[in-house]
Amino acid sequence: MNDPVRQRRQRLIGIALMCGAVATFACLDSTAKYLNHHMDTLQVVWARYLSAFAVALLFVNPWNRPGLMATDRPLLQIGRSALLLASTFFNFLAVRYLQLDQALAIMFSTPFIVAVLSGPMLGEWVGWRRWTAICVGFIGVLVVTRPGTGSMHPAALLSLSAAFSLAFYSISTRLLSRTDSSETTLFYSNLVGALIMLPVIPFVWTTPESAFIIALMVLTGALGSFGHYLLILGHRLAPPSLLSPFMYTQLVWVVMLGYVVFDDVPNRWTLAGAAIVVGSGLYIFYRERKVTGKTAPVEPL
Repeated sequence: MNDPVRQRRQRLIGIALMCGAVATFACLDSTAKYLNHHMDTLQVVWARYLSAFAVALLFVNPWNRPGLMATDRPLLQIGRSALLLASTFFNFLAVRYLQLDQALAIMFSTPFIVAVLSGPMLGEWVGWRRWTAICVGFIGVLVVTRPGTGSMHPAALLSLSAAFSLAFYSISTRLLSRTDSSETTLFYSNLVGALIMLPVIPFVWTTPESAFIIALMVLTGALGSFGHYLLILGHRLAPPSLLSPFMYTQLVWVVMLGYVVFDDVPNRWTLAGAAIVVGSGLYIFYRERKVTGKTAPVEPL
């Protein structure tokens, strides 16, 4: 039987890793936003995957890690990597037609999808307290985005597709953490994304204007690799239904980086929504920490 105290501590560490991952993703989004002013978005996506693969290859590769590419579930590895790329593609395509607040509100429905799928696919059922925290966090996102009440553009289906892709990506990450190492999963993520984007780049290529732009293109890969490595480690220690609400904390980092890098001043709705988002995440952390010392069997939150 698993030690309940050890299991609770692992979940807390998983939460911390998830928060670190989304903070890294916020830095990645800020870098990508800057690069979007200098090249096609598809080129930014290509740079993110190719540089991530190159950077990761310097530290972890099949030569210094024999068996790195060995996996018990190759199709799931490829499918998971394709889901991550698909989520990015659908989201980028959706914002061509939708307002950013509309696309964001739909994308942040991902935790609901993960919570529903975690039970039948992973056997990790969600308790009512965690459902409440997910709902409260989503309300915070709605406060920030304040989506319009008019009829939605058909491109909303693209955002919904991105949310479903991200949810299945999260579930598949948890499944792979049971059989494959974190390094193997990260290696496939970068490799598959780079290979898929390779045939696309000749049609959208723009020569970088300076060494600084090239450095930022490489940085997108480094940030992407590090962020997803933290994400993989987090899913190894905690179920996705627990980690998903903490994806909302990315809003806080985006607000801060938006102000520092782009001089975007958050309004009162953004600050109020961010407070709700943080509060919902802290509640789950409090629940986990409160019962860490108990010796009774672990129950759903």
